[in-house]
Amino acid sequence: MSLQLLRIDERLIHGQVLVGWGNHLGLDYYVIVDDALASSEWEQEIWASALSDDECVEFLSVAAAARLEDFAGRAGRGALLTRDTAAMRVLAECGCLDGCAVNVGGLHPAPGREKVLDYVHLSPGEREDLRAIGRHCRVSARDLPTAPEVSLEEFER
Repeated sequence: MSLQLLRIDERLIHGQVLVGWGNHLGLDYYVIVDDALASSEWEQEIWASALSDDECVEFLSVAAAARLEDFAGRAGRGALLTRDTAAMRVLAECGCLDGCAVNVGGLHPAPGREKVLDYVHLSPGEREDLRAIGRHCRVSARDLPTAPEVSLEEFER
């Protein structure tokens, strides 16, 4: 699979992803799986404006992203980003993520969420989503590639 990073991060395309992960992994393209963004061309233009001329982005609905095998033979190195745990859970439960690793990178304080790590705050529903994802693939948290990886089991305690 040409996808080098599968990440849950509310901020989607931002400095940590573009500079931290993108440079470290040599990413050429980004796939954003988000139903609202997939149907809004003007919002897509705003998000795409953060990329360099050498990078590209594709916006997919969750249903369309269930065809992740389409990226297996794609040239270049990519990242798949979801804004929330629910979208990534759908991909996991349809078998798209079997044998992969999912990175939890940025879920911030909000009503109903409890702090797990400085950059990860989870609601009970999000915890359940991550457990469900974990039944299909490895789940860990790490804000940057140089930071220590925290396994799902560690931040579930």
